[in-house]
Amino acid sequence: MTRKALSPDDTRWRRWALLVLVFALWPGSLAYAADEPDLIFRRSTVFKWVSPNDKLATYGVDDPEVEGVACHFTIPEKGGFKGWLGLAEEVSDISLACRQIGPIRFKAKSEQGEDMFRQRRSLFFKKMQIVRGCDAKRNVLVYMVYSDKLIEGSPKNSTSSVPIMPWGATDSAVQKCGEFIQ
Repeated sequence: MTRKALSPDDTRWRRWALLVLVFALWPGSLAYAADEPDLIFRRSTVFKWVSPNDKLATYGVDDPEVEGVACHFTIPEKGGFKGWLGLAEEVSDISLACRQIGPIRFKAKSEQGEDMFRQRRSLFFKKMQIVRGCDAKRNVLVYMVYSDKLIEGSPKNSTSSVPIMPWGATDSAVQKCGEFIQ
């Protein structure tokens, strides 16, 4: 049996198929959570003449299981043509700050280290995760953000804590996180 050489039409077909695959996966690769985070602002960090600039972007997200807690995270966003097309692998430098923004009420029981938010950081291999835990001794919610890579992981992370305190004069029943997160 002899192998037939690919004609130029075959290679064009493969390129189109790859392009269709990329655009089919693109919308699902941006976020992996029920709610999209709210973009607060972006700031350019590296100027590029023709293509989009590299940026730092700050987002806000409410904890879906704990009413009264919001987190803000800042991530670098790659510019250039690869970043514009969603093909660039983003770096793992992510900062995190979480705060009490109202009376804290737990909606359901959950586990230590459960995902609070996920977002893809590259087309296939990397995702960012914000996980929630409880320091029962101090009655403090602890949030950690990290990114993981399919093969080697990432040691870069950031942690933020939210002490559970009364919110105003009418909020006298402070819940204990240890009763809801185990």
